[in-house]
Amino acid sequence: AEAVIVKMLHLDLVALASEKDAALERLRSLGAVHIDFSHACGAGVAAARGELEDAGKAVRLILKARGKDRDCEIRPAGVAQVLAIDADRAKLSEAAEALRREIAIYAPYGDFDPALAKKLIDSGVDLSGVAELPAKLPAMRLSKMREKLARIENRIAIDMAKIAMCDEKAILAQHPSLSDALEFAAAMETMGEQGKLAFVSGWIPEPKTGKLRAAARENGWGALLREAEDGENPPTLIEPPKIFRPVKALFEGLGIAPGYSESDVSVPFMCYFSLFFAMLVGDGAYGAIFLAATLLARRKLPKAWFTLLCVFSCATVLWGLLSNTWFGAALPFAKEWPTARWLAGEGAEPGREYDNMMFLCFTIGVTHLVLARVWSGISKINSLSCVSEFGWAGIIVFMYVLTNNIVGIFGGVPAWSCWMFGVSFLAVFAQAKGIDKGMLFLNTMSVLGDIISYVRLFAVGLASVKVAQNFNSMAVGLALPVWIKWLPLALILLIGHGLNLAMAALSVLVHAVRLNTLEFSNHKGISWAGYAFKPFAKTKE
Repeated sequence: AEAVIVKMLHLDLVALASEKDAALERLRSLGAVHIDFSHACGAGVAAARGELEDAGKAVRLILKARGKDRDCEIRPAGVAQVLAIDADRAKLSEAAEALRREIAIYAPYGDFDPALAKKLIDSGVDLSGVAELPAKLPAMRLSKMREKLARIENRIAIDMAKIAMCDEKAILAQHPSLSDALEFAAAMETMGEQGKLAFVSGWIPEPKTGKLRAAARENGWGALLREAEDGENPPTLIEPPKIFRPVKALFEGLGIAPGYSESDVSVPFMCYFSLFFAMLVGDGAYGAIFLAATLLARRKLPKAWFTLLCVFSCATVLWGLLSNTWFGAALPFAKEWPTARWLAGEGAEPGREYDNMMFLCFTIGVTHLVLARVWSGISKINSLSCVSEFGWAGIIVFMYVLTNNIVGIFGGVPAWSCWMFGVSFLAVFAQAKGIDKGMLFLNTMSVLGDIISYVRLFAVGLASVKVAQNFNSMAVGLALPVWIKWLPLALILLIGHGLNLAMAALSVLVHAVRLNTLEFSNHKGISWAGYAFKPFAKTKE
């Protein structure tokens, strides 16, 4: 099955104004129409948004109050009750802070009696050396202030305990309905009225139009469907093959979507992202940790994310097997594996140990970029512009050869690649227009930078391995007796590899995403300027 961007049709729907609520309920039950709610900001929307935000605030307060104590007694409580308790706690906290400041002022003078101090002042005793006392006397003795502060702090603790005992799961269970209420309020505001009629516009996937027509006949709606016109920007709905469908969750998490008129690149995105993930993390043991954590969190993870993380983790474990890298060390029995020896550059001349890894990165880069250009060329096969796309593919291959020659992996630039470059350059030049002709040289040289950019897979992965090795050496090299050494050794390894794991995850977010959304996408013509199709539908609980 081919990955495609589903065709969208513009919908204008008309219903009786007296049946507006029922029409929106029925439309929501279809779960097929994307409606733009961005301009909905009336009182109904504000009220619904406030309820949703209050529920979120209540859950955060409960979790914060409970902290790490997960065994406390849980009691049912509503959002209003939680917020009321927190409001009382906030007032008490202000009172406690004011009392602490007052105590700090008078503490240096001891537990004196304010009434006696006033009598002394009234009788003419000079207390000018005690500046704060003549200016303002406290309402009570220092000991009484401290007792009052203790009572307030006790009431604050009681409020925190009450909040901690509230059932956040019951509130979270209401979250879908609150989200739905907000969206329905926005739909009510978006659906305009004129006389006895109500109307709303949106976008619907072409395969869903049958259900809409049936609903229109059943409910007496008027529905006008048409194709998108120039200047309109329909939402993007991608339909990858089932095995690659989890990548939609990754797109959603990154907040990206191809434009409606662009291509669905979900299949190569997921394949290459898995490869980049494995090489950037660079350690099979780290992959095993990711996999174990994913399996443990299976019930809490959405199905798509569980699948994605399993794929990425398994790819990393496989890379560890190929490179024989486990917590920065090599398994003795796997040192003679051909892949491990080749990736490690065994037998290479001094200073050339990393040639094989760089060659691999450049090769991955050329396949990635050539795929983008050839794909574009095939999609434009009925137009002369395909000549330019295939020409760029030839230029990419030449720059790949040139890059390997520059770093000393190849012994020279073969004649066939020069001829390929010449023909390809002329093909691109012939199709270029206006300023593109003047920029062609710079654009050609930028391809060299694109190929070199893939060396980050090697550099970041190597850095991860080296950091792991340094922590291992630091831990093992501790000059301590064995009976004392084990604890600092364990701490160094735990902290060191923990930090390295976190840095590896961060590098994936930076570099693996960049190579897909920048280098590959630039050559494929993907701007990621689209927005995802989100139907007006009830939240699945």
